[in-house]
Amino acid sequence: QVQLVESGGGLVQPGGSLRLSCAASGSISSADFMGWYRQPPGKQRELVAGITRGDSTNYADSVKGRFTISRDNAKNTVYLQMNSLKPEDTAVYLCKVQFIVPWRARDYWGQGTQVTVSS
Repeated sequence: QVQLVESGGGLVQPGGSLRLSCAASGSISSADFMGWYRQPPGKQRELVAGITRGDSTNYADSVKGRFTISRDNAKNTVYLQMNSLKPEDTAVYLCKVQFIVPWRARDYWGQGTQVTVSS
């Protein structure tokens, strides 16, 4: 089993920056997809940023140009650099690692880390 632990969340003022980390208990070098999701209070979970095995990236329109997803296979960690933060970025951020197995994708989720953007 793969266990994921997010860190780096906290309280930041609008316009500030945070870097989230998601450390995996095992190797992520063979992961087919890794993503950061967020879920504001009372709202649906949404994909913020994703990175594939081949290092292709995709971002939600709301964060394009501000957030950057990356990974370090040697450290078994995926990162989300968040710049120019806005109050609407406030949410619990969760990471997911996905492995494609026969017939389906197998997903592993972290518990999440709180990001609060407020003055």
